[in-house]
Amino acid sequence: MTIQALHHYLDYSAQTWPDHVAVDEPGQGTILYRELADLSDQLRDRLYHLGVRHGDRVGIYMSKSIDAVASIFGILKVGAAYVPVDASAPVARNSYILSNCFVKAVIVEERFVDDLIAELNDVSEKPQIIALEGIGAGIPLKNALAKAQAIDPAPPAEVKSASLDDLAYILYTSGSTGKPKGVMLSHHAAVSFVDWCSAAFEPTSSDRFSSHAPFHFDLSILDIYVSLKHGATLVLVEESLGKDPVRLASLITEKQISVWYSTPSILSLLAQYGKLEQGDYSALRTILFAGEVFPVKHLRNLKELLPSPRYFNLYGPTETNVCTYYEIPTQIPEDRTQPYPIGKACSHYEIKVFDGKGNQVAVGQEGELCGSGPGVMDGYWNLPERTANAFLVDASGQRWYKTGDIVVEESDGNYIFVGRKDRMVKKRGYRVELGEVEAGLYRHPDVKEAAVIALSDEENGVRIKAYLSCRDTEKRPSVIAMKRFCSENLPAYMIPDIFSFKTALPKTSTDKIDYQSLKTLE
Repeated sequence: MTIQALHHYLDYSAQTWPDHVAVDEPGQGTILYRELADLSDQLRDRLYHLGVRHGDRVGIYMSKSIDAVASIFGILKVGAAYVPVDASAPVARNSYILSNCFVKAVIVEERFVDDLIAELNDVSEKPQIIALEGIGAGIPLKNALAKAQAIDPAPPAEVKSASLDDLAYILYTSGSTGKPKGVMLSHHAAVSFVDWCSAAFEPTSSDRFSSHAPFHFDLSILDIYVSLKHGATLVLVEESLGKDPVRLASLITEKQISVWYSTPSILSLLAQYGKLEQGDYSALRTILFAGEVFPVKHLRNLKELLPSPRYFNLYGPTETNVCTYYEIPTQIPEDRTQPYPIGKACSHYEIKVFDGKGNQVAVGQEGELCGSGPGVMDGYWNLPERTANAFLVDASGQRWYKTGDIVVEESDGNYIFVGRKDRMVKKRGYRVELGEVEAGLYRHPDVKEAAVIALSDEENGVRIKAYLSCRDTEKRPSVIAMKRFCSENLPAYMIPDIFSFKTALPKTSTDKIDYQSLKTLE
């Protein structure tokens, strides 16, 4: 199978396994490979008819569903790149993302349309809107396309043949300036990763993959494309279910999921509260986790409850997807408290560790992990300076993406994660720039000063604490009011867990907020 683009996986599987279930949306229905290919073809034709061309961007603004999966492939088939946004995030943030990368069209749930159009009021070139009356099993998308076809027929699209160098998708991550930034990934980057996964985990057409991550999160790339490449079934896990360990555990058994992929925090919840001893998990053969450190005590507990699967720790920022991996040993010693390594380089990557001056450090010394290979991003959308600063160019001219993560290479070649070199943290697998949280807090009319720090919590991973001083110390907002304000201005995973009000925040000699002093308060 020669693959030139991600959507070729679907077309190949639709020819090879036409009557296999491609996607299972619990409570809504399923779709076969031939049906998914046909629905994505219909969307391709409609998008082309609306003026979407090779190299354009198209937004996806809906909850996880078969409709969203079909939308992804329809966008790719027309030669465009898809830009998924978080349906639960404030509409202002989503409209910024969609306007920032100049989407030519947006496929959106009808419930978001009015607010989105209002937010896009100042955009000079308005995107075309394909509105769906809800989501579920691909039916709303199918109905919307049929309705449009009856009014204004779209002929089969004359699409330019795809190239591995084409832009496939843009995933927006938290930005230190207070605005999210778009990470651009090519078909080549994604295909090199999917091919590595195929070799490492040996999926088959009888596998059933979990789809726990939302589609605007980079973990979804493995879920969608590795599954559909091999004619397997992708089982969608809707967001509310994803945080309910008892119902989630039931779903794993009911749907006979064989390959699971999520953040460690979700697996920790399953181990502690999922009542795993009551279910049949014999189908589960591989457990993959990424996005944050997995506390050893919870990992040990999970392995004791589910001893049969192989466990892999996958590491990499959105800009690289997965670039190192480590298989967890069968037995975890009782006296082990240190997290396991992030492992060695994946076969499509080279990894080196550099110091602050761009010199490679010796084994055993701390430095910044940098990666080079086909899986690295093209750059940040419309941020050339930020893109240039993200790479280190060595003496031979080779470009290395600087992850910002400090690591130590052990004598056996495995890398140990030490920490971050900037103010970025991972919470529930999401990348959170503390500066963006602060920018959100400063939007509150009563806030005079805001400073945010991250606290380590073995039970809950990272917790975010906000220190605030207000213009009127006598009438400061309540914690409930601040939480409500944050929910309207920040994604849920960025909302501080703790608020602390001060008359004034400590300052350094240069009159900047003294973060070290705030940390000593903890």
